[in-house]
Amino acid sequence: MTQAPARLAVEGLNQHYGSAQVLRGVGFAVEPGRCLAVLGRNGAGKTTLLRCLTGLIPASQGRIALDGTELTRLSSDRRARTGLAYVPQGREIFPDLTVAENLRVAARAHGLGRTDAVDEAVTLFPALRDLWHRPGGNLSGGQQQQLAIARALATRPRALLLDEPTEGIQPSIVAAIEAVIAGLRGRITVLLVEQYLDFALRVGDAVVVLSRGSVVVRGDPATLNHEILTRHIAI
Repeated sequence: MTQAPARLAVEGLNQHYGSAQVLRGVGFAVEPGRCLAVLGRNGAGKTTLLRCLTGLIPASQGRIALDGTELTRLSSDRRARTGLAYVPQGREIFPDLTVAENLRVAARAHGLGRTDAVDEAVTLFPALRDLWHRPGGNLSGGQQQQLAIARALATRPRALLLDEPTEGIQPSIVAAIEAVIAGLRGRITVLLVEQYLDFALRVGDAVVVLSRGSVVVRGDPATLNHEILTRHIAI
């Protein structure tokens, strides 16, 4: 992971689906090498936020910047080339490609033709070595999640966006993902969207809570009121 971590800044982000406003003036900053956990109920706007950040859907208003580079009007692929990597909910690996091919395709798409970036990513998820020649579609959900995160890391990102990486995952793999995120501290900026409160509080250096598309709580996990957080994210 040789690139320096980047500061991700979001200012006044609004997003509409037709006449329905999904995001309302969302703003925050993730400092280089830190992890921001974004919490909220289903429908709060968390995935829409990530899709706006990655350029998969346009923002109606606002500004998105990575180390001062304006991303707001850039295409998804150009945002990726600035160092932004995204692991969506549902993983979206290539099911017909092997584990090795999934990782190598991602690295090559970012001009990393040598194996160093792939080797670095697999070091974080060593279980993938035992699955090296297995098609991605034949992996368990937890194995696919490890592959999806490793594939994103094989692009050597400066900022990593994760959409509910613990959803439906067995505890041992949740622990492995937690260890990886902790190990990335100081090396890659991480924005984590999560429903699992205790996990988010353990890995996040800061917390933002969305409700109906607006930021309603923000602060340090160590000082935020657990009861208030639970109230805002309980289904």
